[in-house]
Amino acid sequence: MNHAKPGSVVRTGRCPVTLERGVTSRWRRSLIGVLLCLLAAGAQAQSATEYQVKAAFLFNFARFVEWPTDAFPSADSALQICVLGQDPFGRDFEQVIVDKIVNGHRIEIAHPDGVPQARACQILFIAASETPHLRAILLGLKGSSVLTVGDAPGFAILGGVINFVLDDGRVRFEINLKAAEQAHLKISARLLTVAKVVLNGEREGN
Repeated sequence: MNHAKPGSVVRTGRCPVTLERGVTSRWRRSLIGVLLCLLAAGAQAQSATEYQVKAAFLFNFARFVEWPTDAFPSADSALQICVLGQDPFGRDFEQVIVDKIVNGHRIEIAHPDGVPQARACQILFIAASETPHLRAILLGLKGSSVLTVGDAPGFAILGGVINFVLDDGRVRFEINLKAAEQAHLKISARLLTVAKVVLNGEREGN
C-alpha cells in the first residue's frame, strides 16, 4: 500500500516492474495483481476491442474491492455492475458476466435511469454520454458505497474512484484512493500494484 502524502501522485510500473517487485519482498501479496495485469495485457494482445478489455477489468474490480456490509441488502444479494448512460459494451458484456459469482455474490448487470437508482449499484460505469453531467452525478453519489468507474479525461481527479486511460493504445487505469475511502471501499493492494497512477486526493480547485 502506498504511503504518499495527501494530494501526491504515485506512479506505478508496468507489468515487468511489478513482477520484479513481486519476486523480491512482496511476491506473495502481488502475485494475483501481476496475473491480473498479464491477463489484461494478453486480452489486448489478442485484438480485443477497447471495451471488451474494459468489461474484463470491471469484472475483476469486483474481485479486488471490498464493500461495507450495508452496501448489500442481504448477505446473498447480487453484486450489481451498472452502466449509466449510453452503454458502450453491448450484449457480449452481459453474456460473459451474468450469473458469475464473486465473494458469494451473483453478478448482475443493470442500467439505472438516474443517480437515485445508481446509488444501489456496487460498481457504476459512467458512460461518455454523461460527461457533461459528471460533476452532478458524482455529487449525487456522495455518501453511497458505489465504486465509480469512467473513462472521461480527469474523471479520477474530479472524484471518480477508477478512471480508464489509454497508454500507447493499451487500456490502463488510475485510482483515486481518497474517493475510495470516502465511499468506504477497500481496494486491494494487488489492484494498486497494476494501476498506472494512484491519486491520494482530488486536485485543489475541483
